[in-house]
Amino acid sequence: MDFGLVLQTDPPADLLVERMVRAEREGFTHGWTFDSVVLWQEPFVIYSRVLDRTESLRVGPMVTNPGTRTWEVTASLFATLNDMYGNRTVCGIGRGDSAMRVAGRKPATLARLSKAMTAIKDLAEGREADVDGASMRIPWVRDGSLPVWMGAYGPKALDLVGRQADGFILQLADPYLTEWMVRAVRAAAADAGRDPDEVKVCVAAPAYVTDGSEAALAHGREQCRWFGGMVGNHVADLVARYGEHSDMVPQELTDYVKAREGYDYSHHGRVDNPDTDFVPDAIVDRFCLIGTAEQHVEKLERLRAAGVDQFAVYAMHDDVDGVIGAYGRDVIPAVSGANPS
Repeated sequence: MDFGLVLQTDPPADLLVERMVRAEREGFTHGWTFDSVVLWQEPFVIYSRVLDRTESLRVGPMVTNPGTRTWEVTASLFATLNDMYGNRTVCGIGRGDSAMRVAGRKPATLARLSKAMTAIKDLAEGREADVDGASMRIPWVRDGSLPVWMGAYGPKALDLVGRQADGFILQLADPYLTEWMVRAVRAAAADAGRDPDEVKVCVAAPAYVTDGSEAALAHGREQCRWFGGMVGNHVADLVARYGEHSDMVPQELTDYVKAREGYDYSHHGRVDNPDTDFVPDAIVDRFCLIGTAEQHVEKLERLRAAGVDQFAVYAMHDDVDGVIGAYGRDVIPAVSGANPS
């Protein structure tokens, strides 16, 4: 299993760069950031600094979207980084949640997302692509390679991942739901004539390493409760589309949002988010990894058995450096057999 580190591009950017450099030393293979340029700093500028300071770390957004930038701009950003530093980027992409809603726009449709994924990948790899009816090609791209990994929850989005994407990003770490969604992605890939095993699976969720005490567990839960609120945005969209008791969406995923009243994106991804009181401890425990290093390893093994290729650590809490160190020292070697340098 690979490991990624997910950070928000809060200033100062130098701190994020230093943490990504350390993460590579500790055995992490991927460095991810959010991509909401109103809430945080522009990530692609920062990726260049990270790539310049690391040797093999792959970087990308978790996730970008088809609406913030035009598709040729997004493709050129990735292609430029790949030309400068080797093919070390991954395009994580989705319909757009915080980036679009903060700007007063609606997330993209799946049909538009599909077209965007095709165009961005083709352009970044040097092929001709259709961008809103205009045919174009980036002439300077040579030997470009850009994996496109799509974030998804609902049945139609999971089907699109299986049919088209190079990877699947799932923002929750519940083994049962992960297995259910991976199975849907692989079935869609097989139906499309693809090898299901070629679709990479990345689970991303907060991780908080504790000393095993009840007090530390309670503190870790409060540091990670925001994540249930963030996931709740996507679940609320599913409920609106498919209904509260749809056979197409697991009840385990939808029950907890019944008490959800609203969401303030100015606190998106923040520990102090006031709109997460509805998230119960049971959901925090299911969706996140909180506990001793040994407990993290045990849950990660269950996720690997469910088909996960990478676990990406959401490090948005009061112990970012502690979790990077604990994973490098105790978790990554135990799960992957890696020997961090």
